Amino acid sequence: MFEEEHHNKTHSNHSDSLHNDSKTSIHVTALDGVVNVNSLFTVAVFVGLSLTAPGQQSLTDNHTECDAGPDVIRNLLVFEVVSFSFFLFSSLVAQGLKLAINLINSKDPHDAVRAHINTKVLHLGMLASAVGSVLGCIFLLLSMVDVVQIRLGMLSCGSHAAVRAVAGLIGLVSTALAVYVCTVFYAFTH
Repeated sequence: MFEEEHHNKTHSNHSDSLHNDSKTSIHVTALDGVVNVNSLFTVAVFVGLSLTAPGQQSLTDNHTECDAGPDVIRNLLVFEVVSFSFFLFSSLVAQGLKLAINLINSKDPHDAVRAHINTKVLHLGMLASAVGSVLGCIFLLLSMVDVVQIRLGMLSCGSHAAVRAVAGLIGLVSTALAVYVCTVFYAFTH
């Protein structure tokens, strides 16, 4: 009878461990996705940084009045650096959480507390990573508006190409960010 109780208890602990493993593997997959997306956005940051050379002329016919001044180029550089900082923050938090989960999961498979992770810390870390990604996207959006102004002319000049490009950019990115924020909110509340 004691062996049967011990077997049931061991089986229960083993099934709990398997449940925790599947749960933590989902978290690791989600964190992998955050890191991969942040890597793509970081490439966009460096493309924007390549456009910060002084003396850039817009592609408009009216070069002198609609060319971006040094203040727009300075803003572009600042927005790119801040965006990169948020993406790096988000990726490092996600990588740290991933490392913690993998290290805890790599312990003895017969351990009853395998993959026991403080869910509050995990959720807080994942939330911090998501917030970092959202803020990185916002600053990347602002920097892309400056890239459009450098290449297509200042928005204040009323360049139709610049206005259309910025409207499309803001519309699509804002919609995507709203979907992302709603999805993250839903995931944390259910």
